[in-house]
Amino acid sequence: MASFKVPVGISNRHIHLSQEHIEALFGQGHSLTKTKDLSQPGQFACEETVTLIGPKGTMSGVRVLGPARKASQVELSATDTFKIGVRPPVRDSGMLEGTPGIDVQGPLGQVHLDQGVIIAARHIHMTPSEGTKFSLKDGDHVRVAVPGSRGGVFEHVLVRIGPNYALDLHVDTDEGNALSLSNGQELDVLCD
Repeated sequence: MASFKVPVGISNRHIHLSQEHIEALFGQGHSLTKTKDLSQPGQFACEETVTLIGPKGTMSGVRVLGPARKASQVELSATDTFKIGVRPPVRDSGMLEGTPGIDVQGPLGQVHLDQGVIIAARHIHMTPSEGTKFSLKDGDHVRVAVPGSRGGVFEHVLVRIGPNYALDLHVDTDEGNALSLSNGQELDVLCD
């Protein structure tokens, strides 16, 4: 396995919505309004926001990310979950079975998700050619070193390989803040 550097992207709380839920929250025939592109090709932050309603409280201004997905999914940091009173597991994106649900309020409606709230597992996106170059395959796990006075090592970083990915390490705000990371900072992937 070749050693390499990866830029970090710190992911704040957000929600991915199905088209059915987009329309229930924002109106019949509504299309998401892109405000900026994200690090992964085709993914974007939207003008639209929602309010999450949990057993202990609410969280407003949660950014919708596009495009629409097959299933709605909420990604929170552990700190966020304490505020609203949900206890989701750490999961890979899309692995929603057995996760808690939540109520989602938009300007024109409300929906209840029976499942779909997760703390996203840290992961690296890369293309198939990068996977070959670094001797990695989809589903592998690596370690990533963080330098500095609050540095450390991220263990069990999932490798996600796909033709529409760009090289990027995704961590949440709790992880980024704990190790004093900045968006775009380059980190070393530790190769055994």
